[in-house]
Parts: sequence; structure tokens; C-alpha cells
Amino acid sequence: MTSPTTLKSVAKHLLLFAATTGYQIRVFADAARRLGVDVTLATDRCHILDDPWGDRAIAVKFNQIEESLKALRGLRVDGVAAVGDGPAVLAAAAAEMLGLPFHPLAAARACHDKYRSRQLFQAAGMLVPAFFRASLAEDPAALAARAPYPCVLKPLGLSGSRGVIRANDGREFVAAFRRIAKIVERGERDLQVESYIPGREFALEGLMTGGKLQPIAIFDKPDPLEGPFFEETIYVTPSRETAAVQAALIETTVQAAAALGLRHGPVHAELRYNDAGAWILEVHARPIGGLCARAIRMADGIPLEELILLHALGGNVWMAQVDGPASGVMMIPIPRQGGIYQGAEGVDRALAVGGIEDVVITATQGQLLVPLPEGSSYLGFIFARGETAEAVELALRRAQAELRFQIATALETFSPSF
Repeated sequence: MTSPTTLKSVAKHLLLFAATTGYQIRVFADAARRLGVDVTLATDRCHILDDPWGDRAIAVKFNQIEESLKALRGLRVDGVAAVGDGPAVLAAAAAEMLGLPFHPLAAARACHDKYRSRQLFQAAGMLVPAFFRASLAEDPAALAARAPYPCVLKPLGLSGSRGVIRANDGREFVAAFRRIAKIVERGERDLQVESYIPGREFALEGLMTGGKLQPIAIFDKPDPLEGPFFEETIYVTPSRETAAVQAALIETTVQAAAALGLRHGPVHAELRYNDAGAWILEVHARPIGGLCARAIRMADGIPLEELILLHALGGNVWMAQVDGPASGVMMIPIPRQGGIYQGAEGVDRALAVGGIEDVVITATQGQLLVPLPEGSSYLGFIFARGETAEAVELALRRAQAELRFQIATALETFSPSF
């Protein structure tokens, strides 16, 4: 694998696309500093403010490609990288304009459109559930009569399980439809209805080089994700599945990436496996989200973000290996009632659990916590390493049990002055 010293010998400049609210901007910035790489950030901050953070970032709008490309034209950079689905689409357009390797724009857009990706998977002969596209302007009762049950309703452009709801009958379908109509972002008026896929769920992290997939890690998701909402909690690697199942997950991801047209850059895939085989749920043209990448540490202690930067700047990473033996992360879920975050206790006890590497509380004092399906964030992250995947999972659960969160309802925080 290309070493950090190789990049330092020649000045390199990376264009990073990321939302201002993303967890990963600072992590990538730290990785770039370690590699001696200059980074220009293209982000969705207010374009009226004059460089408020002093970081020379370029203000863009991820949903306005042509307008944003005007601000990027003429840049001299050696590579592009993206954090998040919307940023990946703009990164693909910018890479095409600047003549740099990345995923094609059509492929990045397909990854960000659940209906288009399902069409492409079906055309490639892959296992796909029954599905159809519907408008939020349509009569939900009429749509419910068409739906296969159980089914899952999904907004086309949202990610992180936001707005994804299972319905077991017509009554639940109508309720889910109306709930999603209140969740979707302004301008999005369509959703997808597809039959529910039973089975165990997995995530695959990889890199594409010249259209060829390099698997980095397969994560088991040991908690059942059966609905009505699909909040992810624990990721553990290496997978405890048989070699045959893991091979099927990899091959299915290869087929999905080819169907989408992905070529160069990170790939994050979500899959299910049952008696019929491996099913692709989604493929993203970007790395794993949040702080979860910290659960993947490469040999020689290289974090995943450094590997992605090396790859984006032309480094040969084919020999990269994940540092073992086992690791995992828990995304600490927000309680169903939500509320105003006031604080946490028990972090020291959680850190004292054997195998726990770190506990990061990302919620901030006074933050409104909104659980799924409306929300898209977590209370924080717990990281563990151990000799086996079983030991890592147990450590994560024991650490979570030590944490206590103070969350007040809106009414509890209201103090009348009379």
C-alpha cells in the first residue's frame, strides 16, 4: 500500500465535499494533516458569509449541481472525496468537470435514488423485492390496495433509515404514508413501496478502482431490524457468517456496483441474506457514515479516512488489510419519546468495561433529540475491540447498560414566568 511518506514527497491537494453538520469533516481534516495533504472543503454553508471559519471553504449547494460547479471551475486539485450522499453527487459532477477519477455522475445519482437503483438491479437480473413508485399527492388508500404485505415505504432521497417504515396491512400503510409526507424534505414528493425482505442484515465497506471492488470489511448487524422502523445500532466485524455467505454478500455487492456503474472511490453497501440468497438494500457512493469508520482500522494503525485519501490521490491501496482480530461500534439510539438533551452520566463506567476503546457523546446540551423515523442522529458512539466478534458485541452492550441520559420533554423545559 502507498505509504503516507510517499504522498508527502509530492504536494497533493484534495477537494473534499461534505455537509457542515457532518461528523466526519474533522476526522478527514486530521487524516489530511497526517498525510501532509492540503484540503479544500466544498460545503453547504451560507454563501453570504465571508469565510466565517477562516478555512477558505467553498460554499456550494448539493442539490444545485450546475450552480455549484461554477464555484469550482478552474480549481487545481489532485483528487476528490465525498462524505454523504448529496455531497457524493456533486463530487461526481465536479470530478467529471475537472477530469479526475471518481464515480460517474449517473452512478452517484442512482445511488441516491432508491427507485432508480432498484430498476438497475432488476435489469441486471439481481434479486429484488416487488416495488413501485408512488406520489405523495396520490390517495394512500388506493396505493395501500396495490401494496404487497408486509411492505416497506421509503422516501426516495433520504438516508440513514430516515422515513423508512414497515406496514403489515392497509391501515398501517395509510398511517406510514401520512407520516412520511410530514418528514420528507421540501421538494421531494415521491416515495417507494417495496415488499419486506426478511433475513439477517449486513453492511459491506469497500473501495472501487477502475470498476473493480476491493472489499475492506463486512459488518454483522446482530440486532434484528424488522420494523416498524429500522434504527441501526451495532456493527461488528469480522462477520460471523460462513465463508459461503460472506462470498455471496461480496459477489452481490460486485453485481450491484456494476449495475449502478460505480467506478472509483468508496462504496458502502447494505444487504440482507435469507434462504433465497443475498439481497442488496442500498449501495452508496461514499464511505460509512457518522463516526463509524473508527471501527475500521487498517494494518499499521492507518484509519479508514487515510486509506480513502490515499486512494483518491492515486495511491495503490490493494494490499491494505484490516487490523484484527475484531472490532465494532454501537450507535447509541435516541429513546422513542425524544426530547431535550440535558446530559449523560456513566461514561467513566462504560469506558471501564473490558474491550471498550472509546465512548463519544455527540449530543449537545439543549439539543432537540428526534428519534427515527423523523430524526437522523444518535446520542453518540461506543467503540470496542476484542479477540472475537462475540466479545466485541458483548462489550458494546455492557457499556451501553452503564450509560444514563437526562432527556427532558419540551413541557418539562418550559418554565412560565407567572
